[in-house]
Amino acid sequence: MTQGGAARRTVIGAAVLAAGTGITGLAAGPAAASATGGGHGEGGFRDLPYPTVIAHRGASGYRPEHTLGSYQLALDMGADIIEQDLVPTKDGHLVCRHENEIGGTTDVADHAEFAGRRTTKSIDGVPVTGWFTEDFTLAELKTLRAKERIPAVRQRNTLYDGQWAVPTFEEVLRWANRESRRRDKQVWLHVETKHPSYFRALGLGLEEPLAKLLRRYGRDRRDSAVFLQSFEPSSIQRLSRLVSAPRVVLLSAAGTRPWDFELAKDPRTVADLVKPEGLRWIAGFAQGIGPTLDLVIPRDAAGKLGTPTTLVKDAHAQGLLLHPYTARNENSFLPADFRRGADPAAYGDAFAAYRTYFEQGIDGIFTDNPDTGLLAAEAFRPGRRPVNR
Repeated sequence: MTQGGAARRTVIGAAVLAAGTGITGLAAGPAAASATGGGHGEGGFRDLPYPTVIAHRGASGYRPEHTLGSYQLALDMGADIIEQDLVPTKDGHLVCRHENEIGGTTDVADHAEFAGRRTTKSIDGVPVTGWFTEDFTLAELKTLRAKERIPAVRQRNTLYDGQWAVPTFEEVLRWANRESRRRDKQVWLHVETKHPSYFRALGLGLEEPLAKLLRRYGRDRRDSAVFLQSFEPSSIQRLSRLVSAPRVVLLSAAGTRPWDFELAKDPRTVADLVKPEGLRWIAGFAQGIGPTLDLVIPRDAAGKLGTPTTLVKDAHAQGLLLHPYTARNENSFLPADFRRGADPAAYGDAFAAYRTYFEQGIDGIFTDNPDTGLLAAEAFRPGRRPVNR
């Protein structure tokens, strides 16, 4: 039986405070308060709507991902938080791309002047062929235009190919501050460091320039309107020493091992990290986890949902919130239980899928379709009777 929103958040808040990581107040400091709409007596992340709807790469179900157009649409739809993934340029600027390989998300292949930069690299032990942000200066990258990453599934999104450039994270921070002032409400961000060990080995560490930008724009405090996330726990540990903003450790499939663990010869896998002992360790430097949805409810060989795990209960017992990923509307991404018809690009019963995951008591969810997620979340928001009670 899952606790309702307000009661559940009280329990989590008490656990977080007991662990010495309480988050209070949202004023972001003198320079940032006016810029981000702070100083209105709001609270930190515990005061976000529950369950929280996080726009995965923006409204990426409707616009090319990680563009200002995708972020703006997600915000206009009402998303509670907008996500960014960060990779560096050759000259050390942080830009928003899901991966440093940009052949699938920009028109770089159409630029003859960059043909010679196509290459193959080993990224976290996996050979990848294409064009990479770390081989381009920001000025060069700004000559490219973004495009839809999965056109076979989201053909309608290709209408917007070429409409936006690749944004820098600083441009996103400025956009978020403008929107915060315009709406008189904080715009929350969920920021991921991508392949941090790989980039640190190249002399392009992500954490220090990220922390510098967060401090510059008043988002470095424990009560700032930002989450910091990474699949590498050591990146989150490094960030915890640089800034006080709330932090989330991302968790992939149970049998996988974070890349920084691979490099350090740490034998633990994700399956170890989701055990009470592993969660207790994470709670020492983070406020939450971002598990794949399959760690909350596994799928069987046919793609159907099985028996829920105890991850939600175990994480909450350590004062950790859960932001699982990723909910999408299309059949190709949904559990087999909720697919409708044979077309992989057609929408399935996404609302039933959301309801199933929300019933587990998760604190939020990453979604490519924030409008769908928000409508599904309505039944679970405080003041509404959850369907499982």
